[in-house]
Amino acid sequence: MSVETFVPSTKLISLTDSAVKHFESKLKEKPGQLIRLSTKVSGCTGYAYVLDFADSAQADDEIVEISPVLHVAVAADATDLLRNTEIDYVTEGVNGIIKYNNPNVVDECGCGESFNVG
Repeated sequence: MSVETFVPSTKLISLTDSAVKHFESKLKEKPGQLIRLSTKVSGCTGYAYVLDFADSAQADDEIVEISPVLHVAVAADATDLLRNTEIDYVTEGVNGIIKYNNPNVVDECGCGESFNVG
């Protein structure tokens, strides 16, 4: 008889291969910069994702090294909202869209503008 132990994931965020390629190509045009992920109060359900290029992380950001050229700074006040989120880059028709697969979300507005966590 064997016993399996459940070990919850402790990773903050991850990116799909297509998201890594997308952001690495964007950063080639902006050497020395990183991606900064945060949230803001917004919309009808609570929070919205904020994704920006930044010259440096803020003092309390958590840095996630995705690849040698791609680093993501996650705002300290957003870590609980974003823990275990996977960021994807998908093509829908002629548009490229960043999608957030956030397991913490319990409610989203109909237009996809905002989310809330449990």
